[in-house]
Amino acid sequence: MGKKLYVGGLAWATSEEGLAQAFEAYGPVEEAKVITDRETGRSRGFGFVTFANDDDAASAIEGLDGTELDGRFIKVNEARERAPRGGGGGYRGGGDRGGSGNRW
Repeated sequence: MGKKLYVGGLAWATSEEGLAQAFEAYGPVEEAKVITDRETGRSRGFGFVTFANDDDAASAIEGLDGTELDGRFIKVNEARERAPRGGGGGYRGGGDRGGSGNRW
């Protein structure tokens, strides 16, 4: 698997094709993905670009971070693994509904 880059600050109008074209100047792009809102389908203003070659990815970061794309200045850096989400909420058992669930 290649090196994945995070691209922030995208214009609402930036397409996956436009994103790929901007990065292809630095090497072959395996994938360009603009993240969209599930409900509206509108861009969330960020995306990811994957390069097969780590050196190409490093060159793209150096060459494109802070530059203008479709009228917006973009932020480009190496993507980090998403932190695991907590289970959050939910039923914890324990009987009585008002308190810590401890019985005496």
